[in-house]
Amino acid sequence: MNALEAAARSILSRLLVLGIAVAALTACGGVTELTEERVASSGSAVRQAEQTVGNSESGALELQRAKDHLQQAHRAVEDNEDQEAQRQAHQATLMAELAVSKSQSAEARRAADELLASIETLRREAGLESGDRPPR
Repeated sequence: MNALEAAARSILSRLLVLGIAVAALTACGGVTELTEERVASSGSAVRQAEQTVGNSESGALELQRAKDHLQQAHRAVEDNEDQEAQRQAHQATLMAELAVSKSQSAEARRAADELLASIETLRREAGLESGDRPPR
């Protein structure tokens, strides 16, 4: 073995030891402050989604999933599982955002349907067929 190969093996073995040390510290290190902030932020997103969705059926399933992911994120924090807590918090935020979007979309759809119904009523009252233009 030449000097270059020996140096390469030495560097690789040091990197391996360093990687193992980092992994061990990460596993024992608990949950970072950043993760705790992300879980708290997810909690805010879920609460906001609750207010937006309210009693509406649209978005209710996604809101429940957001709550479930948030609960799992809290459990992961208690178990010092940093990556799992972050993943669950991210999923909770995404589900909360989807719940809000679905609720708002359904509300907009209802408003558009009401508007179309009003227009059709006005057309009938004016004696126009659907799609006809009023005289100028």
